[in-house]
Amino acid sequence: MIKKTDNRIFLVLLIILTSCSSDVIYTDTVAMKDKTWELSNIPDFSVPVTDTTLLTDVSFTIRTGSEYPFRNIYLFITAYSPDGRSISDTLEYFLADEKGNWYGKGFGDIHELDLPYRSKVFFPVKGTYRFVIRHGMRISDLKGVYDFSLRIVKSTK
Repeated sequence: MIKKTDNRIFLVLLIILTSCSSDVIYTDTVAMKDKTWELSNIPDFSVPVTDTTLLTDVSFTIRTGSEYPFRNIYLFITAYSPDGRSISDTLEYFLADEKGNWYGKGFGDIHELDLPYRSKVFFPVKGTYRFVIRHGMRISDLKGVYDFSLRIVKSTK
């Protein structure tokens, strides 16, 4: 009887593990020292790409605290492909509304917000792609920024 139960448990676990395929292709986070995004701290993400047929969605996540002095953030983003080409963007994201209510989710002092960058993207060349992000605010040290992440997932069609 114990052997049959062990086999059933093993079978159920095997089915669960093989059916849970992740859509995440890449994710990484840069923590900010002393909860401050200094202008000299430039997150640089290296993304290895082996499948050039996948459509993907690229996004960022920022975690801020109540010390963050603005309701928006400007980002300078440069993406480099393995063949030397690059694309640069200047984007503004709103982190809170006019009344200071933070968007996204949070608990206590920490507020986390997903920032969509590009959707339905495919990487045409195999190799390592780089995403370099600088904040574009008028002050050099942004207090209240805990970390910044890059996330690439399979696109939903």
